[in-house]
Amino acid sequence: MSEKKRFVQVGVGGRSEMYWKSICEDYKDQCEIVAICDNNEGRMNLRKKNLEKLGVDVKLYADSDFEKMIAECKPDTVIVTTKDCTHDDYICRALELGCDVITEKPMTTDEKKCERIVEAQKKSGKTVTVTFNYRYAPPRTQLKDMLMSGVIGNIVSVDFHWLLNTSHGADYFRRWHRWKKNSGGLMVHKSTHHFDLVNWWLSDIPESVFAVGKRNYYRPETAKSLGLENAGNRCHGCADSGKCPFALKMAENEGLKELYLDNEEFDGYQRDKCVFSDDMDIEDTMNVIVNYRSGATMSYSLHAFSPWEGFIVTFNGTKGRIEHTCQESVYVNGDGNIPGELVPEGTKTKVYPHFLPGYEVELWKGTGGHGGGDPVLLADLFDKNAPEDKYMRAADYRSGAFSIITGIAANKSFVSGEMVKISDILCPVPDPDYPVMPKPFEPVASDYLAKIEEFRNKNKK
Repeated sequence: MSEKKRFVQVGVGGRSEMYWKSICEDYKDQCEIVAICDNNEGRMNLRKKNLEKLGVDVKLYADSDFEKMIAECKPDTVIVTTKDCTHDDYICRALELGCDVITEKPMTTDEKKCERIVEAQKKSGKTVTVTFNYRYAPPRTQLKDMLMSGVIGNIVSVDFHWLLNTSHGADYFRRWHRWKKNSGGLMVHKSTHHFDLVNWWLSDIPESVFAVGKRNYYRPETAKSLGLENAGNRCHGCADSGKCPFALKMAENEGLKELYLDNEEFDGYQRDKCVFSDDMDIEDTMNVIVNYRSGATMSYSLHAFSPWEGFIVTFNGTKGRIEHTCQESVYVNGDGNIPGELVPEGTKTKVYPHFLPGYEVELWKGTGGHGGGDPVLLADLFDKNAPEDKYMRAADYRSGAFSIITGIAANKSFVSGEMVKISDILCPVPDPDYPVMPKPFEPVASDYLAKIEEFRNKNKK
């Protein structure tokens, strides 16, 4: 039997569980996690107990002992699931010490940190993998398959509208994400998923960005309109929590209580800040125009207070149009629910060819978090026997850079009111590896022309 691949993980909050649990349950014959590292002793002890239940004994290291952990445990790969603004530090140190890296999205939060990662990766010769699980969701992969087939020809524009509901969306305004210094705002932390999807769907990279962003809902004025006159600094112990529809009652949820509320004494982190306080600087309403190298343009929006969770994306091509609507389940990160599980009755894809009737396609199906993408992503990360992927869904530092740079440019455009050129803010980064797409305006097949003629004849007046 071949030797197991050794992993360590830094950051043991809500997003960490997917990785260590998969290693210890699904891929234990190929992989092992040997140590975890965090700045919160209580959460580390909790995770150690979680792992012991799976028959795994790990070493614990404070965040200040990160390099000591690598020296003593000699991992092949470091998994980074810390606060976004610290990703670059752990990624670069791990690379310099000879380890490969798997990092949660976003790869980092600004262009200077991005440049640091790019340079460290080049010098080290090691790899950085960014976990874009939305690429792996079956319906999203199906869209890529359809675009690769040329069913609607060369893509000239994309309309993409993402809706965060009043459960999941509000949660970004409670946590450390509420400050751009930590997360880069939703344009970086959340939209990196979406910008990466479009880059990958189109096999293209962005060239310029114009954006407008505001906070229209999560404000003190909204609290007053809801009759909340005594809103406190946080939900726990707030006088208005009994009547506030946004109150996060951590004491009543086992997962949130044991992971966060019970461990506040170690680092002072409060997981349930008031979503209506003025002590934040991220936007909840964002509109973006992106121009791509191919000449395609995207119109994108993100709203963080919608009545349902999911997105609507439309591709306009030289041979027709694809419309896809996806509804996802309601959850709060760390509450024990599956994050972003697909709602079948609210998800569909329809193709509208030129000159022919539109038709709905049968969806590719999957189960699990993020539209069914999580299990497929984890297999790609940890299964050495994973098959070759014609969709090229694995993402490295290049895809990581081109996904965050759109959001970084959008943040700059919010402030300046002007279009931002990607070349002005992104260090030199090679193009990511993407599947080959149909060439612009390539000749259509003869059977397609025959179908058009048949359709015209049937519909002659």
